Amino acid sequence: MKISTKGRYAVRVMLDLAQQGTENYIPLMDIAKRQGISEKYLESIVAVLSKNDFLQSLRGKGGGYKLLRSPEQYTVGSILKLVEGSFAPVACLEKKPNRCERVAECPTIKMWEGLEKMIDDYFEGITLADLMKEGNDAYDYVI
Repeated sequence: MKISTKGRYAVRVMLDLAQQGTENYIPLMDIAKRQGISEKYLESIVAVLSKNDFLQSLRGKGGGYKLLRSPEQYTVGSILKLVEGSFAPVACLEKKPNRCERVAECPTIKMWEGLEKMIDDYFEGITLADLMKEGNDAYDYVI
């Protein structure tokens, strides 16, 4: 599994908004400048996040984006799954239930299911609030 640029940027946008607070709408231009990401590219990301009730948007003067919930209520896993899809490391695990004709005799299926679960558990265990903590270190998230 490889996290795409879209997935990484979605996490950065959500974290940026969390750091700005949940009271005010933040213009996309401001987020783009702080993050060094094209405003045009961010438009497609915030559209997905807004459509799925992760963000609230307001058009016009004084408009922009803000989180709908507190940073503690957003996991990195939920953000990544929204923009990336599943964490399935192999194609046969992408749809549930697994419809692979070889699943009953596959000697590796448990291994792939275990990897998917580890990835899911890891990212679901990290919230935006965790990422906001001073001195946050990737090793703090070891399962």
